Amino acid sequence: MAAGQAAGGAIVVQPRRGTRSVSAGALRLQIGARTIASIPRRLRRIGLSLDEALAGSAPALPPLASGEDGYLVTSLPEAAGVDWRGVRFERQRYTRYYVDLEAGEAAWRAGLSGQTRSTLKRKARKLAAESGGTLDVRRYRTPGEIGDFHPVARALAETTYQERLMGAGLPGDAGAVQRMIAQAGEDQVRAWLLYVRGEPAAYLWCGADGDTLRYDYVGHDPELAALSPGSVLMEAALGDLFADRFARFDFTEGEGQHKRGMASAGVACRDLLLLRPTLANRAAVSLVGGFDAAMRVAKRAAAAPALQGIAKRVRRA
Repeated sequence: MAAGQAAGGAIVVQPRRGTRSVSAGALRLQIGARTIASIPRRLRRIGLSLDEALAGSAPALPPLASGEDGYLVTSLPEAAGVDWRGVRFERQRYTRYYVDLEAGEAAWRAGLSGQTRSTLKRKARKLAAESGGTLDVRRYRTPGEIGDFHPVARALAETTYQERLMGAGLPGDAGAVQRMIAQAGEDQVRAWLLYVRGEPAAYLWCGADGDTLRYDYVGHDPELAALSPGSVLMEAALGDLFADRFARFDFTEGEGQHKRGMASAGVACRDLLLLRPTLANRAAVSLVGGFDAAMRVAKRAAAAPALQGIAKRVRRA
């Protein structure tokens, strides 16, 4: 998937991170990853790269074109302000996690918690036992290799929750494949497949942004979830990257337990929705904000033992 995900509400179609682009997006009313309603909006996405987030400065907002409703600014450093006099709505706050590859693998592993190191070793041993005693990790970076990688990873992506619930699996259209192969020709791609018992179990596709490699698309076979193939593949990929040319591995926008566990550092960020000051936009933001607040209350209530069974049934519905 495009790896970052908002806690609920506004998400636009995610282009390459660090870009400026216009997307036909929506304000979404969500329960977890499930969208129950949406309010269409045409947004200019201002996605800050990791370097820009670390620099701590606010981006310049280009003029909106006719028909554009506003901006979605992602990974804005918490200390940075944006000059905007229209409707302003904070979508989420999070730490944008990354791995400092220049520090070396030994320093990275030493920085992991003892529990994380133990868990990674246990998961790797368990999965290796299913594959004859060794992990079957395959690596791809050249145009020809990416051409081989894509159909296997795409077939795997179609089975994942990222694809089914969010439409955020590895792209499969011809144009996307051509772009991926072209990026590989410029040494801007690293990709991996993990096989279990001779069958693909997990994939990871990462694009480069200068000397930073991004965590762009990831997924695993849901039938093998108990073996944690995604975590095992992520550890193997990071092990490769310490000997590569990149300075950082960027876990991109959004929180996640696996990001927190494997990162060596992070920068505090927020996502802002900036809309034209119309009555329709004010009403839409009020609706989404009220819904999100209600979901937070419901989530706290659902933590009560008497309601946990009901919450599980709602999520499965």
